[in-house]
Amino acid sequence: MDPTRQLIDQILLVVGIAAYVTGALVLFAHFLLRTPVLRAIGIPLAVVGCVAQFAELGARWWMTGVWPLTNLYGSLSLFSAVAVAIFLLFALRYDLAFVGGPVLALAAIALGYATTWNEGYMPAVPALQSYWIKIHVPIVISAYASFMVAFCVSVIYLFKAWAESRYRARGATVRGAAAGAGGPSLDVAMHAYAATAPGITRTDTPAIADAAAAGDATAQWLAGLPSLARLDVLQYRIIAVGLPLLSLGIITGAMWAKEAWGAYWQWDPKETAALLSWIVYAAYMHLHTRPQLRGTFTALVSVFGFITIMFCYLGVNIWISGLHSYKM
Repeated sequence: MDPTRQLIDQILLVVGIAAYVTGALVLFAHFLLRTPVLRAIGIPLAVVGCVAQFAELGARWWMTGVWPLTNLYGSLSLFSAVAVAIFLLFALRYDLAFVGGPVLALAAIALGYATTWNEGYMPAVPALQSYWIKIHVPIVISAYASFMVAFCVSVIYLFKAWAESRYRARGATVRGAAAGAGGPSLDVAMHAYAATAPGITRTDTPAIADAAAAGDATAQWLAGLPSLARLDVLQYRIIAVGLPLLSLGIITGAMWAKEAWGAYWQWDPKETAALLSWIVYAAYMHLHTRPQLRGTFTALVSVFGFITIMFCYLGVNIWISGLHSYKM
């Protein structure tokens, strides 16, 4: 291959990784400090990394004539790029910049790991020389990427919910001690909140709000995160993008299997793992319709769902022999 084209490919790869690493650091700082200028720097870095990755995949296809998603390197590269693209879409629509640090960090890790599977510019094996690879693989990878972004939102939800329970327990201890000492059984933080922040609507994390009004710096930082209700809705909407994509990916995979192996379904480890992930996320969508289960429980289901996705995506393909294995 032309050395100039190889150089272009390498430059785009380095730009992508560098933009993700730098953007992750900047957006983590934005998450901690809430400085608008950091958001203004981090989001463009995410755009640069995403564009560079898509350009690198396109350049590979243009330079070699080989579809770039025939190996784990191309697959992980697309996973990173689509995850960042989904993050950017939701960040622009719902101000999701606070989750950019984890998303870009995971994208950088995935892309860095992908380089260890870079097989160069070899043509695809005969089983992969099908038009289905241009349909099935991008759909499935886009589903995985959606679930990764939802996972990051779920972790933040669980962190804030855990903090709320800690502050609630601390408040109960303080009130109990005051009552036991013969003093009035009053919520001091509640009075401070009423005195310092008149007219402010109570949130779904009242213990954090009370502590923040009383001057607790950590609680003030936590209060600046989106409400639990908003995090729950964001998580739901992202999963609502990923589940139809995963469903379509399983269907197109079955059609490809029929063409390649003569049967729509063979209970290959990859097929079984994908079905398990689909069941988990379908259960999430059902559970989310139940108000008594919505919140911490469904966030835990989302986290578990992403664990099953990673097992389906990497665990099965790398560690378990099967029709989809990369163990070569």
